Amino acid sequence: MPEHVLYRAAWQPLRSLFLLLAGLLACAAVQAASLPDFTELVERQGAAVVNISTTQALRTRAPAFPGFEEGDPMFDFFRRFVPRHPQMPRPDPDGSSLGSGFIVSEDGYILTNAHVIEGAEEVLVRLADKRELPARVIGADARSDVALIKIEARGLPQVKLGDPAALKVGEWVVAIGSPFGFDHSVTAGIVSAKGRSLPDENFVPFIQTDVAINPGNSGGPLFNLRGEVVGINSQIYSRTGGFMGLSFAIPIDVAMDVQTQLREKGRVQRGRIGVVIQEVSRDLAESFGLPRAAGALVSAVEPGGPAAQGGVQQGDVILRFAGHAVENSTDLPRIVAASRPGAKVEVEVLRGGASRTLTLSVGEWQDEAGQGPRRAVKPAGQPNRIGLSVVQPTAAQRRERGVEHGLLVERAQGPAARAEIQAGDLLLALVSAGRQTPLHKVEDFNRAVDGLKDGQSVTLLIQRGDTQTYVSLRAGK
Repeated sequence: MPEHVLYRAAWQPLRSLFLLLAGLLACAAVQAASLPDFTELVERQGAAVVNISTTQALRTRAPAFPGFEEGDPMFDFFRRFVPRHPQMPRPDPDGSSLGSGFIVSEDGYILTNAHVIEGAEEVLVRLADKRELPARVIGADARSDVALIKIEARGLPQVKLGDPAALKVGEWVVAIGSPFGFDHSVTAGIVSAKGRSLPDENFVPFIQTDVAINPGNSGGPLFNLRGEVVGINSQIYSRTGGFMGLSFAIPIDVAMDVQTQLREKGRVQRGRIGVVIQEVSRDLAESFGLPRAAGALVSAVEPGGPAAQGGVQQGDVILRFAGHAVENSTDLPRIVAASRPGAKVEVEVLRGGASRTLTLSVGEWQDEAGQGPRRAVKPAGQPNRIGLSVVQPTAAQRRERGVEHGLLVERAQGPAARAEIQAGDLLLALVSAGRQTPLHKVEDFNRAVDGLKDGQSVTLLIQRGDTQTYVSLRAGK
């Protein structure tokens, strides 16, 4: 065989391998070129995303003892009989939360989830430049899971707002937040579906995505590729507590309507018409003379309610409300809730196989759980200016502690919590201006605390177990 023929035969496998590698590299290059680049979006909008942490009342937690599980009888023995020092193990916050938020105005208004700040006595915001500022709650709406908080600052970066209605299923979206406390983490995915209804959440048409969302992402923004916020990351579907590919965001137009009402009225008004509805199945559609399964079937009408007064009857199928088509029964509660109480609206219903238009006046939804901001109230037993709620110990409790006087801590928050005072501690004396005063009565203690100036230092003699120690703290406003 000629030498050049052997040469070509030997080269052929190498040539095929070379062509294969070249093809793979070309495919990778094309794929990389088709994937979006999120870097510019993150650089432009990341500064407007914040970390939110809260502090709440502290409850007594059993300290951890090496080698014993909580179910072990010896663990309970140590928990009951080993004294704890105020500087020894730090109690865990009761229901403390960590979440995200984003700035919607340069003067410090921030949107987040209502569940992030629920029950919070103190809210702390950490900005992208590492500044930490206290925030006050303007209002929270549990029904939509939207909250508005405010920090005292000017010239802050703020997000751009987009149109959720323009979102398309399959479109790329980006989340920025603080999962597990890791600030400004960026994750990306696509819009999986729009207008999702979740159990007990029928006032919000959720945006479903496959963006990785974990605890701490709550309240953070969902961006489209133009760098506009289209939603607030709110919930995940999970069997394990971690991300499983199903994330849900509140459309930003819904959230902005809520924040506008919170700023203007301190509460959210929602419409109601007083009907019980059910889904229209294919069989029901056929029975009621509908060409297809659509609308909301009225199974009951509240006597004397807005719908009854407007002529809605049991068995009507509501097809349109205030100009909005009702494709599914889950659409109606959202459309009605978005209507302002007192508004006159037209309702198209199918009755007896014929369409007719009714006019009714929208009523107002009454829901204490979802109305208005949480306002500071100080009933009996609430913590005083240094964050302590105390009670008189019983004679048996004094004998058990081996003391003749003192006040028992029921609750600790704010300055007291930061000083690591715990529920169950016994306050024996108050030290101020060089004088140590034994504590006998709750009224006397609270009166002395109320007389402190803002920021004034006060020292307490505390007994925990068999140990007594002095703890200093400063009075809050």
